[in-house]
Amino acid sequence: MTKLRLLVLAAALAAPAAYAGPCTQDIDRMQARFDAKLEAAARSGPTARETNAATDHRQPTPDSIAAAEARIGDISARTVEVIESGMARARKADLAGDKGACEQALADVGRAIGP
Repeated sequence: MTKLRLLVLAAALAAPAAYAGPCTQDIDRMQARFDAKLEAAARSGPTARETNAATDHRQPTPDSIAAAEARIGDISARTVEVIESGMARARKADLAGDKGACEQALADVGRAIGP
């Protein structure tokens, strides 16, 4: 189930495939690194009780998945926010063709993700 949740998260956060900006490949690599970090945290962390909201027959959002995994893993909710914000800035800069701003945003994300 964790892989399915991560796939949903990755798909929702992915940049539009039709456009390749100056750092689209770098964004894709950083997204893969973030996804791997979330998956590792989910695998190594404790399990949590299923909430009532999880049984309401609604699909989880990428943000709710990341927040839940952050609560039970080794990634803080604040770190997830910083990473998601940085990825959004990188995508925006990439769409605008601003390679420098994109690289700066990805550097911020890389520091938040860690080794």
